[in-house]
Amino acid sequence: QVQLVESGGGLVQAVGFLRLACAASGSIVSINGIGWYRQAPGKQRELVATITSGGSKNYADSVKGRFTISRDYAKNTVYLQMSTLKPEDTAVFYCYATVRRGGFSSYSNYWGQGTQVTVSS
Repeated sequence: QVQLVESGGGLVQAVGFLRLACAASGSIVSINGIGWYRQAPGKQRELVATITSGGSKNYADSVKGRFTISRDYAKNTVYLQMSTLKPEDTAVFYCYATVRRGGFSSYSNYWGQGTQVTVSS
C-alpha cells in the first residue's frame, strides 16, 4: 500500500505564512505527479499546485505568486510554501500522488487524510 501523510497545517493570521509537507511511503516504485488540492466548506475540491516527475509545476491562478511547490525526490516528499495568506485560503488541504507500486505496471492515485489551514482576518 501507499500512505500519504501531511503535516504543517494550522491557524495563521492574514498575510502570514505556512509550510505544508506531505511524505509518501509504502511500496513505491516511482511517483509521477504529486501535489495539493484544497476544499473549503461548501465548495468543491480544487487543485492548488502540482509538480511532475520532471519538475514541471502548475498552480491555480488564485495562488500564483504566493505559493511555491517543491519536491524532494529522494524522500518522496512534496512541500507547499504558502505566503501572503488570505482568509479565502482557509480550507482542508489534501496531498495527492500518482504512484506506481511494486509489482504493478500502471499508476494509481492516492490521497492523504488532509490538513486544516485556517487564515484569520
